[in-house]
Amino acid sequence: MPPVDSTVQRLRDLPRAELAEEIESIVLKKFRAVLLMDESEDLPLDISYFDLGLTSLRLTEIRQSLERLLDLSINVSVLFNEPTIAHLVDHLTQAVQDSSSQES
Repeated sequence: MPPVDSTVQRLRDLPRAELAEEIESIVLKKFRAVLLMDESEDLPLDISYFDLGLTSLRLTEIRQSLERLLDLSINVSVLFNEPTIAHLVDHLTQAVQDSSSQES
């Protein structure tokens, strides 16, 4: 697995559409792992995490993992105010873009 710094830098260099695809892939992988789903199983992007069977504890684990991987701080309110994978991907895509523009 590449170091976090190289993963983050690679993501920050991507155009927004590609960045969103990469982040969606990362987020789906984390959610599937926690939900004990096979990679081939469909995971809806627009259904509440809680309707998918996630608990607050599992969601916190995902948040911490994504924070480390993306080198970002993810406010807990983001997870609970708009609790779908689609909203989380949008938020993370914007956060990564914002962090890369702050470094420029």
